[in-house]
Amino acid sequence: MNAVTISDVARRAGVSPATVSRVMSASRPVGREVEVRVRQAADELGYSGNGIARALRTRRTDTVGMVVPSILNPFFTTLVDSLESALHGEGKQLFLCDSRQDPAVEAEHLRSLIERHVDGIVVSPVHDTESAAAVAASARAVPLVQLDRRVDVPGTDWIGLDDAEAMKLVLTHLAETGARSAAFVTSELTNSSTTLRLRGFRHWSAELGIREVRDGVVLGDYSVDSGDAAARRLLTSDDRPDAIVCADDLIAMGVLRAARELGVSVPDELQVTGFDDIVFASYVTPALTTLAQPTDRMAGEALRLLSLRGSDDGGRGGARVSFAPRLVRRQSTRSTASVPA
Repeated sequence: MNAVTISDVARRAGVSPATVSRVMSASRPVGREVEVRVRQAADELGYSGNGIARALRTRRTDTVGMVVPSILNPFFTTLVDSLESALHGEGKQLFLCDSRQDPAVEAEHLRSLIERHVDGIVVSPVHDTESAAAVAASARAVPLVQLDRRVDVPGTDWIGLDDAEAMKLVLTHLAETGARSAAFVTSELTNSSTTLRLRGFRHWSAELGIREVRDGVVLGDYSVDSGDAAARRLLTSDDRPDAIVCADDLIAMGVLRAARELGVSVPDELQVTGFDDIVFASYVTPALTTLAQPTDRMAGEALRLLSLRGSDDGGRGGARVSFAPRLVRRQSTRSTASVPA
């Protein structure tokens, strides 16, 4: 079967090929009746237009690339969903890449997206230093926004959470509910989120008089098993904490599992907090107290900055947009009313 051409559509609709071109590209207005006739003819013939030619003409592909550290992490799945939804509302498409926590894979994906002529890239870098070169090179080629995590590349935009404020909310809540000692369980200190959350934990625990237990910062990765292993070390120590603060919800779920298997009552003997408010946080037992991130607003702001970056040829300085977190109190921490007098 021969491919349907613009001339075929024009004959079916009874208009000129130029009119079909105007309708399909929305380059110039035509009458409503003519537009309906052309689109009906195109649908009947299965004509969708020449996307490559349109991209060459407009210098836009209406596509945005996104590179995340791990699509298996529910937080990044939520971020992807928020960005895809925002793009869909603008009639654009998302190309998604998973860097698998590997800077080399991340760099390969970034190069591939540029070769596909995406209009912009949203990236959450996997490593503080090893991601910097690829992010900088990509930012020179296309509009680029860093989302959630960031590397030090002058002139690039970043959207994320106020991690210091997040730790303030968590530690204040724990202080009000009677915690006098705490530990922090996180991933290896290779990305900005981990580093800033640890810094915030130490600052606000000191400010609020919550003692960091001996060997109270445990490094692993963002996984349930890592949280489980860390909790077993902390809960069998002779300096057991009143609370365990976790850098994400998956880690916190592992802590809850270990506490349950060791016979440690949550929240009576141990309070546990997470980070991100992933969809499973309210379904575990006990339901997890955590910090919610406004992913829809973050995605919308990322697209706004991409649009600005694309319209001014990169002349702006890098924007830094921090969103406020929201503490979601559930049953893994005590209420102030239940604190012993």
